[in-house]
Amino acid sequence: MTAILWLRRDLRRRDLPALGAAHEAGPVVPVFVLDPSLWEGAGPARRAWLAATLEATRDAWDGHLVLRAGDPREVIPALVRETGASAVHVSRETTPAGRRRDAAVARALDGDGVAWAETGTPYAVGPGVVRNGEGNPFQVFTPFSRAWREHGWPAPAAEPAGLRLASAPGDDAAWEEVRAAAGAEGVPALPGAGEEAALARWEWFREEALEDYGELRDRPDLDAVSRLSPYLKLGVLHPRTLLADLTGRDGKGRARFEAELAWREFYADVLFHNPDSLWQDLKPGLGGLAYDEPDTDAVAAWQAGETGYPIVDAGMRQLLAEGWMHNRVRMITASFLTKDLHVWWPVGARYFLAHLIDGDVASNNHGWQWVAGTGTDAAPYFRVFNPVTQGLRFDPEGDYVRRWIPELRHLRGAAAHEPWKDARGYDSGYPERIVDHAAERTEALERYQRARR
Repeated sequence: MTAILWLRRDLRRRDLPALGAAHEAGPVVPVFVLDPSLWEGAGPARRAWLAATLEATRDAWDGHLVLRAGDPREVIPALVRETGASAVHVSRETTPAGRRRDAAVARALDGDGVAWAETGTPYAVGPGVVRNGEGNPFQVFTPFSRAWREHGWPAPAAEPAGLRLASAPGDDAAWEEVRAAAGAEGVPALPGAGEEAALARWEWFREEALEDYGELRDRPDLDAVSRLSPYLKLGVLHPRTLLADLTGRDGKGRARFEAELAWREFYADVLFHNPDSLWQDLKPGLGGLAYDEPDTDAVAAWQAGETGYPIVDAGMRQLLAEGWMHNRVRMITASFLTKDLHVWWPVGARYFLAHLIDGDVASNNHGWQWVAGTGTDAAPYFRVFNPVTQGLRFDPEGDYVRRWIPELRHLRGAAAHEPWKDARGYDSGYPERIVDHAAERTEALERYQRARR
């Protein structure tokens, strides 16, 4: 009997447990559903990245990837009837929307007597698995990461021997839409798509940059981070593959990189247990915090990279140019919106998700809450990033700022972080600061204290 392998956040062929499970049922039909509710809501960069990845995935599956457009609750049952499939195999989804969608599809299939099989997840350890000694989910990262490591994870899954791929009619119009999105004008410069490109980047990082990752990961001026997050977002690589390749390696870089993977899994676990935290404060203690209206010129300046604070503006311009931003700069720009402009974090989280090609809802939204002080950190209310000192510390020669802000390229070295101190600082049209950071920091702390009382 034929089996449907419905790909979602697992656009790869290697290390895919659901493929092995599907193979046991007979010839496998791999399919991806272009869901209009997700496709049309994504920005051009996100659509282009998914489109390029789908084209690379089709090649990886020897042209057998079936693309259909529509509501999965209708598309998958219809494909099952067309192919006579006995089962639909997936990697278990753990986001709130994904779980609701899958439950609806599984009910429809059950009515037709078709099996629904979930094997594996996009994580080394599936959300909901790691618990504390009382059987409750973890609220803090450090004990979670310790238990996560102690739990461990299986070895990467091998492709089943004798795999047979079956074909089914695809949607030519959907493929045309994908091609158009991949080649759309104005789309940011994207990394190479697909498994081979992802593995090549991983090999480079592992051999050339991993050793110094612990010391250099906060330096946006250097090519010192893995940049694997866009691949992990779509499941082009599985974190289990990366963790297996780290076996036998020592050093601070390896430990720090493993910790970053653990953070990704922690946030997925937090969302799994607290689905309302997707767009609401995880911790209600600051529910009375006063925010300013988000539809302001200041927010527009933040979005465009024109706040007058160079490290903030460089990050926001990188986001628009690449669909990606260095993690340290994500924290700086998020702090500026929430604590210098006093805007509630979902405004920034939505903007990031519209532009980031690695925009994972669990990591993105809980990362924003960590900065805003409403998330998993125990005592965050006093944490306000100073955009000037952050820039001077992590971009000491100003190279990152000059890369993204041509108006400051005439300033040498660290002077690029403080153009107001140079007589020629504004000669090329860079905007002056829209707020006084010291005053807004004081205001933010006063608001936090009032809310806590």
